[in-house]
Amino acid sequence: MLVISAIVFVFAYAINLFFISVVYHRGLCHGAVRLRPGFKRFAVSAGSWITGIDAKAWVCMHRNHHQHSDTDMDPHSPLRFGVLGVAMGQLRSYERTLGGLIRGRTQYTSVVSDLDFPVHWFNRRKVWYLPYLLHAVIGLALSLLSGYALLGAAYWLGMMSHPVQGWMVNSLAHKFGYRNFETTDNSKNNSIVSWLVVGEGYQNNHHHNPGGVKFSVRRGEFDAGYGMCLAARKFGLIEF
Repeated sequence: MLVISAIVFVFAYAINLFFISVVYHRGLCHGAVRLRPGFKRFAVSAGSWITGIDAKAWVCMHRNHHQHSDTDMDPHSPLRFGVLGVAMGQLRSYERTLGGLIRGRTQYTSVVSDLDFPVHWFNRRKVWYLPYLLHAVIGLALSLLSGYALLGAAYWLGMMSHPVQGWMVNSLAHKFGYRNFETTDNSKNNSIVSWLVVGEGYQNNHHHNPGGVKFSVRRGEFDAGYGMCLAARKFGLIEF
């Protein structure tokens, strides 16, 4: 059952990362991939349920990160919050971004004026915890049906893993690693983070070329998120 739990964790973790890295990041945020209309409607609605993270707020915060990378206005820089402090810093910045969008504050809405969908209804109604509760119920059901508590925990931790993924990318990949390009920020290429977070740890490569669909640029760099993009294109979900 330990092996099955590991498989369930990896599967749930991969689903979360597909929505974050392919849909939110490379698609909605930077336009490196184009979501097919039907899939876009599904992804915008389902993505918030799957990841627990609002698509519009995530894109808004990430665009602000690129605009103010590693300055006092960066929503999650280790130079501002410290390596460990990024975990709480990114949460508070996300909450401010979400609230600013809901209240229609121009400093936030102007950043995502191209996105033709609102903040998800459960965030507008202040019941943001519903996705976490939903996946907790699914995890509990898996535990009860299998008689193995770890199976449900593995599902929940994999599906609700974005805060940890985000901390690794936003903190470690802006503090430790190597640089292929001279950029104005402190972005680094962190191989370990990239292996764990489907290429997202190649922050220096990405900040050099935010609109590129592939984050790896030299031999030895592996971007699993690009593989996800290729698979999604084959199934007709995206174009690039």
